[in-house]
Amino acid sequence: MHELSIATSIVDIAWEQARQQGGGRVTGVTLRIGRLSCVHEDALRSSFDLVTEGTPLAGASLAVIEVPVRIWCGPCNAEFELPGIQRFACPACGHLSGDIRAGRELDLESIQIAPDQIAADTPEAKQPEPS
Repeated sequence: MHELSIATSIVDIAWEQARQQGGGRVTGVTLRIGRLSCVHEDALRSSFDLVTEGTPLAGASLAVIEVPVRIWCGPCNAEFELPGIQRFACPACGHLSGDIRAGRELDLESIQIAPDQIAADTPEAKQPEPS
């Protein structure tokens, strides 16, 4: 199950970014996953929950944006989204194409980091109360 190693890498990257931003808590991660990436979303979610347990990312959400398969059709001179992955043919003219333009992605789209609560509770950070 390669989803476990993917989840571990995501957690490592997210935690490093949080540290670089001053140590805030990671509250969420968004990924873009192509339909041809061979990443199973349910297995990835389970792995993410497993590897975040007991870490500063515990409880962080995992959002997934599914990227459809898109191919280039030379005869039509256009890019098309495929309705499925069984046949790589242009939906307009039927021309077979191996020119895949999208659908293999596994991208870390964003990391949501909450401000560090300790820093927010310091006297310098508190606003004076109105009189």
